[in-house]
Amino acid sequence: MADVRILDIVDAAGFALLPPCADPGFDHRSCDYWEDADRGSRASRGSPHVADRTRPAPSAADRLAGNPFAPLDRSLTPNPFLERDEPEAENPFLPRPAQRRGSLGLDVPRKLQLLTRGIGIFGSYAKVLLVDEAPAAYVQFGPLSAYPRALRLRELYPQLPQAPLPAIITCVAVTAAARSIGLGQRLVRAVCDDLAGRGFSAVETYPERGARPDATSMADPPFWERIGFRRVVEDDRFPVYRLELE
Repeated sequence: MADVRILDIVDAAGFALLPPCADPGFDHRSCDYWEDADRGSRASRGSPHVADRTRPAPSAADRLAGNPFAPLDRSLTPNPFLERDEPEAENPFLPRPAQRRGSLGLDVPRKLQLLTRGIGIFGSYAKVLLVDEAPAAYVQFGPLSAYPRALRLRELYPQLPQAPLPAIITCVAVTAAARSIGLGQRLVRAVCDDLAGRGFSAVETYPERGARPDATSMADPPFWERIGFRRVVEDDRFPVYRLELE
C-alpha cells in the first residue's frame, strides 16, 4: 500500500516539492494571478522557482493589509506617551518580529515569498500531497484578503455573504500520473478541515468553466461538486462555488 503524506509548505524544502503543472506553460503562474492586484497577465510571469530581484519582498504593510486582527508594526507607530528620546521597553507578550512576519527575504523565489508572507498570522497558504514521498498534488488557499483579484471578482456578486468572509482556494494541481484516484479531492478535503480548525466558516473557489483540463489551475465545476461545494453564483465563465464548514 502506498504511503500518503500531506505537508504544509512553509519553507524552501517544502516549496521544492511542488509538483509541476501538467501544462508547463503555466508553471503555477496562474496562482499568482489571484495574488497580484497590478500585474494581470498570466503569461507574463517568470518561473516560480527563480528569485525575482526586480520586485521587493512583500512589506509588512503588504502582508498585513486587509487583516484587522493582525498585530500592528510598532516600529511604524510612535508611542505618544513616551518622551522623544526615551526607548520603549520590550513587551514580552508580543510575538517576535520573525514569528509575526514569516518572511524568508529576497533570496528566495517570489512564489515562496508569497506563500510564506502570512505564516505568523494566518498559517500556511499551501499543502502538497506526497505518495511514497513523491509529489502528487498541490493546493493553494488562504484568506480572501490575500488575493486582491478574488476580492474584485467577489464584488461583482453582492448576493454573496459579506460576513464572515470565507477562505478561498485558488489552485489545485494533480500530476498526470496521480489522476483519477481521488488524490486531489483528498487534499482539498484536508485543506477544508484545516481551514475549519482555523476558525473559517466557509470556503469559496472560482473555477473557470470550459477551460482545457491542463489550462486551468482551478479544476472544473464537477470536481468541486463531487467534494460537496455548492454553486452559489451562476456565471458563464467564473461561477462561484462555496462549501460551508462545520
